[in-house]
Amino acid sequence: MTTRYALIGSGHRAQMYLDAIAGPHADVAELVALIDVNPSRREFHRDRVPTFAGVRLGGPEELEVIVEQEQVDRVIVTSVDRLHAEHVVRSLDAGADVVVEKPLTIDAESAQSIQAAIDRTGRSVVVTFNYRYSPRNTALKQVVASGEIGEVVSATFEWVLDTQHGADYFRRWHRDKTSSGGLFVHKAAHHFDLVNWWLDDVPTRVYARGGLRFYGADAARERGREELPARGTHDGSHDPFELDLRSDERLEALYLRAEEHDGYLRDRSVFDAGISIEDNLTAIVDYARGAVLTYALNAHSPWEGYRVALNGTAGRAELEVVERAEVIARDEDGRAHVDPSAVAVTGEDSGVRERGERLVVQTHFGPAREVEIVTGEGGHGGGDALLLRDVFVGPDEDPLGRASDHLDGMRAIAVGISGNASLAGGAPVDVAATMGVPLEERDPQPEAALR
Repeated sequence: MTTRYALIGSGHRAQMYLDAIAGPHADVAELVALIDVNPSRREFHRDRVPTFAGVRLGGPEELEVIVEQEQVDRVIVTSVDRLHAEHVVRSLDAGADVVVEKPLTIDAESAQSIQAAIDRTGRSVVVTFNYRYSPRNTALKQVVASGEIGEVVSATFEWVLDTQHGADYFRRWHRDKTSSGGLFVHKAAHHFDLVNWWLDDVPTRVYARGGLRFYGADAARERGREELPARGTHDGSHDPFELDLRSDERLEALYLRAEEHDGYLRDRSVFDAGISIEDNLTAIVDYARGAVLTYALNAHSPWEGYRVALNGTAGRAELEVVERAEVIARDEDGRAHVDPSAVAVTGEDSGVRERGERLVVQTHFGPAREVEIVTGEGGHGGGDALLLRDVFVGPDEDPLGRASDHLDGMRAIAVGISGNASLAGGAPVDVAATMGVPLEERDPQPEAALR
């Protein structure tokens, strides 16, 4: 028996789920509806997959009707972040379970509405965190779980986004904090989830600093940088910070040809006015059992990757990942691959920094050793395929606990939402008080009492 799915929000992030339904998990999943405010985007996905030819198309206002009439079992939410809570709550109330892309939502009020809907309906919400399944991150989790470095008492985590991937958040809707929650929520939810998962702990207090220091009109003007055209899709020469949607067939189809329906511009200048998110962020995060995280995010680095160090009572584990050693305008296939973690980047590194990953563990009074990282095929080192199997087939017994639910989603956004509150107020913020939702496991209630 197959599970009947509807998907709402058919932009870039939708394809991973739709391809899984049409391909490796077609035996257990069936797409019955594509929902989007923009008819061009929903038609693009319907037309590119032959088995989707008969799916129902509709707008977000039809969500409840579609769930009822098409007997939808689960709704996949891949819409704009600010709409996640609305679409999750409406799906639950309509009688469907939910799979939602990270972040679960962008602020405390909408998080509370999701929790209330879960309590009211007793239905499930799965938040997808594919970074947990990436072999390098799994390897670090195995080291911590083994007890080799003892109890983790402190962590440092630095993530750098380069001037191709990082810049892209400042071209599109993510640049508006009311739509995305800023990088503290939209991007760092991945990172905070990893730390929560590695430590198997709950964040309790956040102190954050940050600002828009590189992108935006003011920062560019202070550096004496020339203004760019209002959008990157134009004839003639291009600045390295511009994105011409005509350079990628998918981007052209999903966005450039779809503009006539909703007016959304995917290729705006990263140096114009009106950007309300930060491009440099730092945070100190306290955890319930006493560990402290020092976190930093930079969105205009010349290379992309991350460094993690976990200090334990018996030793230390260090993970360094270089996803892109330097920014090149185009890859060997002629496409501008924005996110190097999702798609393998070809071409040779030309400097001393080389792409790769290394996990080193060293216990007290002993030599350092390198832990082998076994990667798979596909996005995020094969992690995407593992995640999608858990989503569509169901998780097997996993001692590492990679499958995530709404509570994991709440804990991940709790750090970013509290970070935004700390940025606004200039003082440390209590996470539980800020969120107003449970972040600890609760005693299970009888199903009858929940419905």
